[in-house]
Formats: sequence, structure tokens, C-alpha cells
Amino acid sequence: MQSSALWGLLVGLLEDPPVMSIFFIVVNEFCERFSYYGMRAVLVLYFRYFLQWDDDMATSIYHTFVALCYLTPILGAIVADSWLGKFKTIVYLSIVYTLGQVVMAVSAIHDITDHDHDGTPDNMTLHVALSMVGLILIALGTGGIKPCVAAFGGDQFEDHQEKQRSTFFSIFYLSINAGSLLSTVITPILRAQECGINSQRKCYPLAFGVPAALMVVALVVFILGSSMYTKVAPKGNIMLEVCKCIWFAVKNRYKNRSSSIPKREHWMDWAEDKYERLLIAQIKMVLKVLFLYIPLPMFWTLFDQQGSRWTLQATTMDGDFGLLVIQPDQMQTVNPILILIMVPVVDSVIYPLIAKCKLNFTPLKRMTVGMFMAALAFIAAALIQLQIDQTLPVFPASNAGQIKFYNMVNEPMSVQIGTHSFVLDPYTSNKEYLPFEGNVSAQVGTDLTPPLDMTNGTRRSYVITGVNRTGTLYQDVTKKPEQGENAIRLLNGFNDTLTVNSLGAVPHNVMSKYVTLQQGSTTLQILDPLNNTCDFTMTLGFGSAYTLVVPGTFSMGPDCAQSIRMEEDISPNSVHMAWQIPQYFLMTMGEVVFSVTGLEFSYSQAPSNMKSVLQAGWLFTVAMGNIIVLIVAEAAQLPDQWAEYILFASLLIAVCVIFAGMAKFYTYVDPAEIEARFSELEPDSKDKKRKSLELDDRKASLEQHHEQQRRKSSDASSHASSRSGKATNM
Repeated sequence: MQSSALWGLLVGLLEDPPVMSIFFIVVNEFCERFSYYGMRAVLVLYFRYFLQWDDDMATSIYHTFVALCYLTPILGAIVADSWLGKFKTIVYLSIVYTLGQVVMAVSAIHDITDHDHDGTPDNMTLHVALSMVGLILIALGTGGIKPCVAAFGGDQFEDHQEKQRSTFFSIFYLSINAGSLLSTVITPILRAQECGINSQRKCYPLAFGVPAALMVVALVVFILGSSMYTKVAPKGNIMLEVCKCIWFAVKNRYKNRSSSIPKREHWMDWAEDKYERLLIAQIKMVLKVLFLYIPLPMFWTLFDQQGSRWTLQATTMDGDFGLLVIQPDQMQTVNPILILIMVPVVDSVIYPLIAKCKLNFTPLKRMTVGMFMAALAFIAAALIQLQIDQTLPVFPASNAGQIKFYNMVNEPMSVQIGTHSFVLDPYTSNKEYLPFEGNVSAQVGTDLTPPLDMTNGTRRSYVITGVNRTGTLYQDVTKKPEQGENAIRLLNGFNDTLTVNSLGAVPHNVMSKYVTLQQGSTTLQILDPLNNTCDFTMTLGFGSAYTLVVPGTFSMGPDCAQSIRMEEDISPNSVHMAWQIPQYFLMTMGEVVFSVTGLEFSYSQAPSNMKSVLQAGWLFTVAMGNIIVLIVAEAAQLPDQWAEYILFASLLIAVCVIFAGMAKFYTYVDPAEIEARFSELEPDSKDKKRKSLELDDRKASLEQHHEQQRRKSSDASSHASSRSGKATNM
């Protein structure tokens, strides 16, 4: 039913030739939003795993970028309204935007500086520099065109086409949601692919390259419609006028700070000497709303961490949903999906039910509830993090080490090290790593091993081989495999060299190096020197590490794989990503109640010509929210992630209480009524101001005339003196 109604609206728009141009604008917006959200979806993982920054650094740069994206719209609006006009601003900044996306795609090509072909860039500084240049250009581009595109689309309609204008905005915002939703699904899939010229690794160039290509399409499509557009000339920016009026009021108040000068009812009334009372009244209404905006950044502080901290949290979880495997950065799609579901549910079900209960659920109360729900979402995230932390391995401190023993002798072997004593069956290991500090020796059977170095935070395996109890020490992984990959190695107890795909040739009684394998079912083909093969199939989860032990009793044949043992070095992620859905649900409900209501409230309380000022103020709160993430995360320096979640939740609850108090004392106004009242008084005010200005001009003109007369008489006197002096010298 909804699709047929939408199709009817589209047909209605097609029937009116003057608005054919809006389809170029809608396609442009879809491609631009796909480009932005697609790039942003994988950005924090690019920082973490390609540029190899830690979680805190990746989070900080991510939120700095988002803050820039929400600060630059103010600049874009001023440039469009005061200088270039909307069309040129969109075109020029889209070119900047496209260049930024291309630079980001180039920065992710590891082969540019991977001279030794090991899959790791040799000149990381170059990649970081290119990334920062690309992100700055993208922030300028996406932020600069943000306030222009929707307004430019609105300019395509005449005053009598209100219905079609409303339909356009519905389709326009549908294209925004469609672009962001599709890109958040697709680009993580592209990132998860393996690509490269000399070595294969996660395909960030493709994940950034597709959004770059979509931005090229967006630019080309927008330019193609140029001849059809209605291009309104710049008329000046109301934000500049508001700023000038406020500055004049402050300056005039400072000039007249003497106690002998009568006070005025409001500090903005000091602008009456130069500006109309209607404008001043409008600014007063806007300032009342902007004052309520002061606590709002804290909501965005939590909300925008869906793309940073929550995505990093998902990398330590199990993304196997049975029919499909969800990438960590794809979990962000839960938010737009829930938005599409919850907005009509809240508007059509929840709000009417509250109204039937005779509860006065005002907009400001709704916003307070939205902030509280966002805080609950972070408490849920903290509870999930506590569960994750319990499943993570405990790695040794920097001054300690851990060790595990493998018995590759075909007889039981007793081991005593420190206070630990146990017996290892043939071709097995002790399951848990044993912690020690400094150098320790172990008694294997009746023999004593050389001192084993248990320092520098290392994990090691001691492989017992031969009847004389000799052994070899191997280095194990000291961190959980990243990006959900699995680390696999092979310990060969077979009496000859074995060749294994991915691992290479592994000699007798030797342990191979770790290789990383993807989640899912993987088959390793094992070959002996006679080219006999044995296929060993294993199903891997996310973030595990295993040692495959091939015993001395191993022989080729149909049942060869059954004798191979998988010894677990690091357990796979066991907390399922589905447990993130409750926190996404709470955050989305908070967004629906807070964000949608906040914009509606702001527009209802602002004068008709001040909507852009409030839009700029709203975007500024988003930018400030991302800056708060940087300040709190750097200042707190909490060792546990769950504690940071609780800290942010506590801060938002505190701010929520403050906002509730501010809202209690807010008086709702009707801007149209106030404007009408001042409009009636304005003619007299204008006449008085005009007469006052004429008097001032006349006075200034008279003073200027007297000054010119004085200068002329002074010059004449000087000239006469000069002539007199010359005559005397002669």
C-alpha cells in the first residue's frame, strides 16, 4: 500500500515539467549519502587494523572527523547564501568531496609502500598523511553541501506547489535513509574481501573506492541537471545578520555600562539603536531555544559512539547468525533498520496511547526520556562488555611470562615447574598457560631444563621431543587475533616433513609459525614426501588460536584426520553479536524520541526566517558531542572499557537531570503571534528609526561640511605664510 502511494507521488511529480530537476537532486543525495556513510562505516576499523592505531587513537580521530563534518555546514551555508549561491557551492564542494574520497581510497592501497611484499606498508607515515588529507577534504565537502542540497531542492518549486514540495522532501529523506542503509551493508562486505597486487589483505581500497565512485556519480548527475534548475541568487545569510545584531547589543551594552544609564528589560534590547524590534524579538526567541541546546551535546557524545566503540566491541564478538555472517561494522545497520520501524510505531501507537492516558508528554519531556534511554543503552553496552571481558584470555604483564608444555614423546611425561606438577599423555599439552616471572626451570621426567625466560610479557610453548627429554621453546601469540580472524599453526610429530597449504613445509618435531584463517569451514591439505594427501577440515569461529598436533602415530589414509588434535591456545569469541541488539534498540528509541522531537520543538519555537540558525545550532551540538568524546576519553584514561561506558552513561544521566530542570522553567511561545504583534508596531518604529537616522546623517553631513571649511581656511592661512616667507628670503 505504501509503495503504491509512493509510486503515485512519483508519477504526480513527473507530470509537472518544472520539477523534473528534483530527480537529479534526489539521485545526487542518494549517491552522496551512500558515499559518506559507506566510508564512515569502515573508518574506525581502517584506523585500527590498517593504520595500526590502538582503540583510543582510532576512536579519537574518528570523532574528530565527525565533529568537523558537523562544524563545516555553518561555513557552507554562509558561502552559499552570501557569495556563490547554492548551485555553485554544491558543485565546487562536491569536487572537493570527491577528491577527498579518492585520496582516502589511494591511502588504503598497501602495495604503494609495501616494498618487501609482506602485506604491511613500509612507510606508514605516507598512508597516515594521505588519510588525514582525504578526511579533511571530505569533511569540508560533506559538511559544506549539507545545508544546501535540501534547500536547493525546495527552490525548484513555485509558491503554489506546496504539495509537490512536501512530496519532494519525503522522497529526499527516503533517499538519505536508503543510501545510508545500503552503504552500511555493502561496504563492510567489500572491506572483508582480500585484495592486493603483491600480497593479499583486507580490501580497504575497494571499501573506500566504491564510495568515491558513487561521489563521482553524484557530482556528474547533479551537473547534468544544471539547465533545468531554478537557481536563486544569494540574498545574504540570516546567521550573519543575527551575529551582527547580537554583537552590536553586547557592544552597546558595554558602552552604556554606567550606573546612571537606565537599564533595559533584556540585554538584546540594547540593539534597538540600530536594528528593528521585530528582528530583536526573533533573536530573543532563538536564544531561548539555543540556551536549551547547551546540555544536548552529551546525547550525541553517546549516540555517535555506535560507529566507534560499539563497532570495536563487535570485533570481539561472534557474528555467526547461521544463514549469514555479520561483519562487526555491519552491526551499525541495526540503527537505520530500527529507525524505519520505530518512527511510525512511536508516532502512531506510543504517543496516542500516552495521550489517551491524559499524560502531558511535552516535547521537552520527550527529549528528556530520549536522553535517559541513550544512557540505558550504554549501561547495556557495559553489561555486555563485562561478559566479553570474562571470555578474553589473560595475557601476561610486561614483567612476566606464560608457558605451556607439549609432550611429543610416545609415552606419558611428568612435568614439574614451580608449584605446578602434572603428567602429560603422549602427544598432548596442558590446557592452560602457566604464569611465571623471571627465569624458571622445569623438571621433565628426571631431567631439568635450562632456565626458561619468563619476562617481557611473552607466551611460550615448550615442546618435549626425544627420549632424553630435550625440548624446544616457541613463541606464541600474545594478543587475540584481530578482525575476527583465527591464528593456526602445526606441530609435526610425524617421522618426516609434512607440507601443508598455507603453512608450507614443516619438518619433523618442529612447530610452524602462525597463519591467519577466516571464520568458517577450512580444509588443510597435508602432503608427505611421497605426495600422499590427508585433508583435515575444521570449523573456525572468530578470534581463536589453535595448534594442530600431528602425532607420531599419524599415517596417511582415509581416517588420517582423526588422529590430528586441535589444542586451543586462545578460545574463540563466545558472546554473540545479537546481544548488541538491545543496546541498539535503546539507542534508536532514544534517537527517535530525542532527535525527531528536538527538531520539531526547535522549529515550532523559532521564527519563520530563523530556521537555518537553529539548524546550524543543532548541527553544532552534534559536533560538540563528538569533541566531548575526545575530552572524556583522554581525561578519564580508564583501563576497562565497561567502566568508560558507565562513565558516559552517568554523565548523560546527570545532564538529563539538568535538562529536565531547564525544561521545567521554559515557557512555550507562538512565534507567529509574537511576530504579528511586532509587525503591527514596526511601522511607527521604522518611522522613528528613519527620522533618527536622517537626523544623524544630517548632523554628520553638517559636521563634515564644517570640517572641510576649517581645513580650507587652514590651508589658505598656511599658503599665505609660505608666500610671506619666500618674499622675506628674496
